[in-house]
Amino acid sequence: MAGFIEDFYYGNIETQNHTSEFGNELKKKLGALTELEKQLSDRLTGEEKELFLSYVEKYNEFNSLSVADSFLNAFRLASKFTYDSFVR
Repeated sequence: MAGFIEDFYYGNIETQNHTSEFGNELKKKLGALTELEKQLSDRLTGEEKELFLSYVEKYNEFNSLSVADSFLNAFRLASKFTYDSFVR
């Protein structure tokens, strides 16, 4: 029987399939953001619309990187807890 790390290595663990304590709340917030983005995009024209869409794109890039950084930091912290639990 393979261990967790081996299953993870071979892609047998889907990291995006997880339950969130804030699942419904996150869906509502995302829906509200999406609706506001659509309303703003529909109202703007020309350079203003291009600027807004560029802002949205850059914010999404920032947010993706920030979430990845948070994940890595949390993983490292959990690893330190695990190490301390079994080695010390």
